[in-house]
This record gives sequence, structure tokens and C-alpha cells, in this order.
Amino acid sequence: MRTRMIPAVAGACALLVLTGCGAADMTKQASPFANAQGARTVTLSVQSWVGAQANVAVAQYLLEHELGYRVDTVQVDEVPAWDALSQGRIDAILEDWGHPEQEQRYVKDKKTIARGGDLGVTGHIGWFVPTYFAKQHPDVTNWKNLNKYADQFRTPESGGKGQLMDGSPSYVTNDKALVDNLNLDYQVVFAGSEAAQITQMRQFAKEKKPFLTYWYTPQWLFKKVPMTEVKLPPYKEGCDADPKKVACAYPHTPLQKYLNADFASGGGKAAAFLKNFKWTTEDQNEVSLMIADQKLTPEEAAKKWVDSHESTWRSWLSK
Repeated sequence: MRTRMIPAVAGACALLVLTGCGAADMTKQASPFANAQGARTVTLSVQSWVGAQANVAVAQYLLEHELGYRVDTVQVDEVPAWDALSQGRIDAILEDWGHPEQEQRYVKDKKTIARGGDLGVTGHIGWFVPTYFAKQHPDVTNWKNLNKYADQFRTPESGGKGQLMDGSPSYVTNDKALVDNLNLDYQVVFAGSEAAQITQMRQFAKEKKPFLTYWYTPQWLFKKVPMTEVKLPPYKEGCDADPKKVACAYPHTPLQKYLNADFASGGGKAAAFLKNFKWTTEDQNEVSLMIADQKLTPEEAAKKWVDSHESTWRSWLSK
């Protein structure tokens, strides 16, 4: 699910979750509706992790059913999405985990992208172990003790070392540098996608096996597989500036929305609605759980949430 993590393929195609589809190449694909002058259309970028898809599902449902817009969605990797947003090929990104270089270029320098405000959700990446293992071995939650448990986290894929499970190889993480710089007897092993990672974690949990994984909040899986974070050296501003020298935890990041600058100023009710769109971690997880675990379609999940939370979304329309 990010300056620190950029999922390109996490098992989703548009709003179809956990299918293993590849992300769109925005150099070849663009919505015909994006930035269409005078047209009541909106094009939203869809990232490939389910929490971001939950945002888009609810926004799309309300734009279509309450405001009468036609909504087009395009799946695109996080950094290319900034390029597409700047060029007007998409109108909005609803969940950004922090991209300071793109923000400087497009928001501050070129002014082709405008801030859309807080999503209302704070994201955090970390290392986690299953809570059943943490209860048996409380000291595992301190990184200094991880080598003590390396043998228990070993898998056939980890080459005699403990396994630190990551998601897609396309994720940008600090994990390999952390393993090296903290002198940990671990090997980063990529599951291949968010979906594959979830499958592995659920299988480990079913068998009550220990595992160490790169994971993030908010994420619906915590409701199914309780996990406890391993405390890494505290994050301090700038401690991750050099990717090769990182030896600190990941930060907590208030997730942001961004709009194409022309759309932000001339997008009428749709732009105003997206700026007002702000919900809680609990709201996002509720919709994510319906999509990913209960297997509702994104539209069905959005409708179910909308039907029971009018007091929340009504204010997004009226401000």
C-alpha cells in the first residue's frame, strides 16, 4: 500500500480485489473522461490495495448516485499516478502515503496538482508477528531479540535464515537495508502480491506457526489474524533519507488526497465533494472487510456502508 511503499500490483484490477491482475500502464492508458471540459465525469485513480479501493468504491457510489456524475476508474502505480494527475489524465488520488519529490515538483513548483486535504486515516508500515506468538514470546516484539528467534521464522525460501515476508517485489521498502544495518539474521522473501501475502499469513495462522512480516495499518486482516508490531529503532525525521543507511522504524503518515489543479478549481460539486471526503480508519476497514473477506463487489460494499452511515457522508455533499 507510499514513499516507503509503492505497491504496483497487489492483486487488483480496477476495483476487482485479490485477482492478481497487473496495474495499468498510464503511458498507454488514460480515461477518455478525465479533465473533459463541461462534462459531468470524474476519473479516479485506483491503487491496488484494498483500503484504497474502499475509498474509491464509496466515492464513486456517492458521485454517481447522489451527484449524478459518471465515474471512470483507472488502476495505476503510485508514482506514475502523480504524472497522470498532473497531466489531467486522472482527476484525483484519494490515498497517498507521501511522495515528497512529486509533491515538490507538481504541487509547489509546477502547481499542476492541488492538495485535496486529509483522508482522515493515518497509515503506518511496520514489522509484525502473530499475536499468539508474541504472547508466548513477549521479547520478540523488540527488534534486538529477533536473532534469537531466527530459526523459528526460517522457511525453505529464506536460505537458512529467518524469513521476513514482504508483499510484491515492486513495493519500495526499507526492509533489506534494515536487515543489513541492524545485523539481523534474516532474509527478505517476497510473497508476490498483497493477495499472496494475505494467503500465506492466513495459512500460517491456521496452523499456529510463527511468522515475521512487513505489513501496514489500516488493514482489514488484523480483524482475522491479530498481529503485534515489532518495535524497531524509533523513527526520527530524516533517518530514512539515505535508503542504504536506514536503521529506523517507518513513520506514521496522515494519508492525503490530491486533485488535478484545473479539476480542483473547476470541477464543481465533484471537486468539492472529494475535498470534503474524510472518514475514519474504522470506516475504511468496514468497507475493506466486506470487499476482501465477505466477497461483496465494491459497489455492493459501498452501498451497504452508505445506507448505514448517512450522517457521515451527507456532510460531504453539503459543505
